[in-house]
Amino acid sequence: MKTFLTQFFTWWNSQTIGTRLHTWRYGKKVGQDETGNFYYEGGIDSEGRTRRWVIYRNYSEASAIPPGWHGWMHHRVDVAPSSEDYKPRDWQKPHQPNLTGSPAAYRPKGSVLTNQHRPQVTGDYDAWTPGS
Repeated sequence: MKTFLTQFFTWWNSQTIGTRLHTWRYGKKVGQDETGNFYYEGGIDSEGRTRRWVIYRNYSEASAIPPGWHGWMHHRVDVAPSSEDYKPRDWQKPHQPNLTGSPAAYRPKGSVLTNQHRPQVTGDYDAWTPGS
């Protein structure tokens, strides 16, 4: 019952009732990523392409889609990572979602959100002023 109410009243928590019905009626499951997101396709979008969508495992956060699936979602590649043996290149870093606004966000030295002091200015910088 809690899941039903959550899906009925919130759009940011996994999927809504409308998305669930659309997925049940038109969706063909294409695959799942390592974080538990499910990917579907079915129907035709306004540009005449096959419509693709994701059902997030937790909160709906677009940065939670890994690079391989991102390319498929945006029609950059035709083959889903689950249909091929997708291997990230050596130079690719592991996927990390956008951490802005979370406790794990980057905060430089001197930020008001840290207890670190701002580095001392060296004096080799002169600010620009108009007319100089």
